[in-house]
Amino acid sequence: MRLRKKPGVQNKLQEMRELVIPNPEVNKGNWHAVFGNTNPLHVELGTGKGTFITTLAGINPEINYLGVEKVPDILYIAAKKAIAQCLPNLRFLHMDVENLPFIFEDGEVDRIYLNFSDPWPKKRHSKRRLTHRHFLEIYKKVLKRPGEIHLKTDNQGFFEFSLNEFSEMGFRLRNITFDLHNSGFSGNVMTEYEERFVNLGQPIYRCEAIVLPE
Repeated sequence: MRLRKKPGVQNKLQEMRELVIPNPEVNKGNWHAVFGNTNPLHVELGTGKGTFITTLAGINPEINYLGVEKVPDILYIAAKKAIAQCLPNLRFLHMDVENLPFIFEDGEVDRIYLNFSDPWPKKRHSKRRLTHRHFLEIYKKVLKRPGEIHLKTDNQGFFEFSLNEFSEMGFRLRNITFDLHNSGFSGNVMTEYEERFVNLGQPIYRCEAIVLPE
């Protein structure tokens, strides 16, 4: 179901400037100052309605979180959740993933989360997938050494494509599962999409890709 656009949502996001960071490029290389500490920085690309990242921020106060979302109406929902929970270690960015190198210095990010990204199932659209090697080059640039990408999806084709791209681009893979909720993996935090798919009995695919020192 398509999300109904809320009138004036851009203005509402601007009013949340302490939480939804305006002009984030001015913080490049200095995100620790935004949070007022030197804790690790974890970034979720495509944060959706915010259930995943607000849960993580609540249970891990020693980690700083940034949620990246390009759809303003969805970002507004996530931001309201964060406000309700009073999470000092969470901020949001209204931007496209392509702009990451303008926002983060090389090696500034400790971990990236990719949760249920658009699989773009048609082969001619493969370059739009957030695990295409074009995007992996961007992630490798902003990630520390070693740095991590944690991927979850309900789409087997996208998952297999991602595993191949990670391998081709020199990432080391670990904790690969084709059925997360029957794998015995502990510490999983579910997203809104994940809850829906699990209730439908669909398997969830997950892996971790590590970028190693050169």
